Amino acid sequence: MDEHEGCINRREVLKATVASLVAGATGVLAGCALGGAAGDRAASIATGGETVMDSRLLMAVKIAAAPAQMLGAVPHGRRSIVPVTGGEFEGPRLRGKVLPGGGDWLLMRSDGVLELDLRITLETDDRALIYMTFQGLRHGPADAFAALGRGEVVDPASYYFRTLPRFETSSETYAFLNRIITVGVGEGRPNGAVHKIEEIL
Repeated sequence: MDEHEGCINRREVLKATVASLVAGATGVLAGCALGGAAGDRAASIATGGETVMDSRLLMAVKIAAAPAQMLGAVPHGRRSIVPVTGGEFEGPRLRGKVLPGGGDWLLMRSDGVLELDLRITLETDDRALIYMTFQGLRHGPADAFAALGRGEVVDPASYYFRTLPRFETSSETYAFLNRIITVGVGEGRPNGAVHKIEEIL
């Protein structure tokens, strides 16, 4: 190996070493910038460690609905609107009723997936108002949904029904709802649906 080739090899080794040091320093600095437990989590991610996502029950919402208004074929699928007539909700930190007047704007896509777009108002037992919305997806075996359409009870484990609820309120008591991310698991019922909502911690 001549002197020129030796210089090239040494240069490549030096570049690889510097890149490794910069990557490590970046991970440490990111952890320091976050500070405390957040910094520890960032360091765990930077070093390939496992970060666990946890949740806790926020509430269960039972929604009563009127028969769907069938609009039929529209540009992106088959549209229907389900008026919400009432219901109730309960969890460790809040409970109350679902006010009539909301609705679920449904779109059945060509691939058999139902897109949900719910908008309702919750009233707590201490008279606070909470605006709740969610987008979601429901799909599964055709016979399961045919049975639901006939008013039968169907095992919710036999189909996929997931939502991403969001909340808005001016109440100081329930202001924490404005600052959280939640995930819901739905279950179809003959006259509506039940949604178990988990807060992501």
